[in-house]
Amino acid sequence: MDFFFCLPIIFGCPTKVKPEGNQAARICPRCHNAAMFSAKSRTWFEFCFVPLIPMNSKHVWMCGICQLQVNMQPGQWEPQIAQPGYQHPQLQGQYGPSQSAGYQPGYIQPQK
Repeated sequence: MDFFFCLPIIFGCPTKVKPEGNQAARICPRCHNAAMFSAKSRTWFEFCFVPLIPMNSKHVWMCGICQLQVNMQPGQWEPQIAQPGYQHPQLQGQYGPSQSAGYQPGYIQPQK
C-alpha cells in the first residue's frame, strides 16, 4: 500500500518591533497623542512560525496608538517631547477641574 502524506509548509517574513532607548513620551504628528517612542524594526524569515534569519533592520519612531512608523535618521526630524500635563488638542478643557461645587454627573438633570 502506498501512503501519501501532505505536510503543509508555512513560511513568511513578518516584521517585529521592539522599543529601545529613551522612552520619554513624545507627541505623534498624526493622532496628536503622547504615545510616540523609539524602536527597532526587524524583518525575519520564519519557517513554521520560528524566526530563523534576520533579513532587514532599521530604527524607527512608532506611535503606539495609530501605528505610525517614521524612519529615524541621525540629525533629522524627531517628535516633540510631551510636557507634563499634556492633553490631546481636542480634549483640552473637557476634563479639567469643574467650576461647580460637588460631583455633578452628566446624566442627572438638575432639580428646579
